[in-house]
Amino acid sequence: MAADDIDDARQGIQSVENAMTVLLALEEGTGPMSLTQISAASSMAPSKAHRYLVSLGRVGLVSKSKSSGLYDMGPSMRRLGAESLRRMDESGLASEYLPELRDRTGHTVNLAVWGDHGPIIVRWDYGSHALPITIRVGATMPLLTSSIGRIFLAHLPAAITDPVLLGQAETTEQTGLTDEQVETIKSDTRRDGYAVTSGGVLPGVSSVAAPVFTATGALPLAVALALPTRQATEETVRRLTEEVCATALAMSAEVGHRNPPSPPAAGHP
Repeated sequence: MAADDIDDARQGIQSVENAMTVLLALEEGTGPMSLTQISAASSMAPSKAHRYLVSLGRVGLVSKSKSSGLYDMGPSMRRLGAESLRRMDESGLASEYLPELRDRTGHTVNLAVWGDHGPIIVRWDYGSHALPITIRVGATMPLLTSSIGRIFLAHLPAAITDPVLLGQAETTEQTGLTDEQVETIKSDTRRDGYAVTSGGVLPGVSSVAAPVFTATGALPLAVALALPTRQATEETVRRLTEEVCATALAMSAEVGHRNPPSPPAAGHP
């Protein structure tokens, strides 16, 4: 690539960026907006914002109501959004963040989706710290005793998770947890934004998991990190929890989640 081409690539096209600022203002408005509202949200003079709205309207990215005079997303924008969703491979997009998380922490990382019988591991990348465990892609994780399971248990409707709990036979007798304690696990996981378990699936292994959300607020994925319990000191778990939560936020943004909250402060295993 020539030097001039490199400079052009770095400079970009200001008018395109301005047009995107107007579209993002509409997106963040979550509904039809007046010219005054769009002008304020995009930090543009009304006359300048209007010129961009006219151009965007000509290509169908913006529409203006004849009755109210308010602006909203146009038909071309709706088609683009629908096509983007159709093409989106949530697991594939999120998986791109796993090697970096593994390399930053040195620990094993994994990704899970919801299946008919509970959370299913769809990717498992070993770190430099050996684990006394071999988990195969396609393995189903328990809801109550795995950190990934607790993420789905906390964020999916009970109508979806209750039959799986029964199918996995995670009864009070087997886990030692009462119904009240299960509800506490759910509420604590939702409040904290992550789940930490130790020895729940296999002795000697601790795990931290966090949810990945889509633009609609759905929970398609959970990302987790596994480490030897002997290394799971309070400080280590706190640091790794922050890493997992930050990665989950980045994954959520990648699959379209809007304005995810800041990573929560890490707790204890």
